[in-house]
Amino acid sequence: MPEAARTEFWADLKPIVDALKPDAQPEVFHQLAPIDDERYYAPLTETVFSRPLWISPRDNRWADILWARSAGLVNRHYHPHEVFAYTISGKWGYLEQPWTATAGSFVYETPGEGHTLVAYEDDEPMRAFFVVTGPLVWLDENGEGTGVFDVHDYLALCRAHYERVGIGAAYVDSLIR
Repeated sequence: MPEAARTEFWADLKPIVDALKPDAQPEVFHQLAPIDDERYYAPLTETVFSRPLWISPRDNRWADILWARSAGLVNRHYHPHEVFAYTISGKWGYLEQPWTATAGSFVYETPGEGHTLVAYEDDEPMRAFFVVTGPLVWLDENGEGTGVFDVHDYLALCRAHYERVGIGAAYVDSLIR
């Protein structure tokens, strides 16, 4: 139940009884998605970390907070499907693009765009909310594919990390829808 209404015009509205359809799952809710507890951020690379917020193995999709304390690098890659990003704090960009994302920036990545994600030194850590569909295809310096990282790799990475830091691998299951 959300907080009680005070003077809102809808204060007397009653919630829907049996709001979930028989086969529906409840939503995933995080009061503070970009949490400061570092244990919740799995190492994507040596300098960039990911906090999973929602994971869909069926759709090969996930939502996360990407975080770098200082200068960071995610290896060269491209996505065969679309990606959405919203910057919460800090600065980041793609070496291949003319822009630098700062707090409030929105990015839509078109399928098939190769890029090298970098985080800049800044007064604030780089934190960006991403919705990733499909795999990341790792690229070499010539743009040739060297490997794939998909939702199943992401699940394994997060489970291993959460087990290692004492949260427990089962926590990841609460994010799957």
